[in-house]
Amino acid sequence: MIFVVLGTHELPFTRLLQEVERLQNEGVITEEVVVQVGHTPYESNSMKLIPFMSYAEMESYFDEARLVLTHAGTGSIITGVKKGKTVIAASRLEKYGEHNDDHQIEISETFSKKGHILSVVEMKDLEAKLEEAKDFTPVPFESGRDQMIKLIEDFIQKI
Repeated sequence: MIFVVLGTHELPFTRLLQEVERLQNEGVITEEVVVQVGHTPYESNSMKLIPFMSYAEMESYFDEARLVLTHAGTGSIITGVKKGKTVIAASRLEKYGEHNDDHQIEISETFSKKGHILSVVEMKDLEAKLEEAKDFTPVPFESGRDQMIKLIEDFIQKI
């Protein structure tokens, strides 16, 4: 199953769903596709569309998914990589009215350069990334949380 996550941003991300549906129609994607669509208005006979989910439902779909195809929001990316999933992050772009700026490119490229995910900016590249994902082994994600806490604790003790 492919789990597509669009997040909760109020601007639509139909560009990603249109490309997924095109790839389904061409037989590139043959498995079940479940989409958390958020505020993106979309209708499809080939994808299961769910506007919003509880935390437990999201966790369940992340766990079940073979592949996570997500907007390039940090929460969705980190959830996928922490679970050891193959993640393709597609950036919402300002020029298409999908976000207020292009910060998602920076986020997805940073995770991609470290080997945690695959990154897509333009949808014409999605098919190639899906092919690449078949042999992709993500580098495990390690949070810097403990390091940050230690730095803060050390600083406080020096005061």
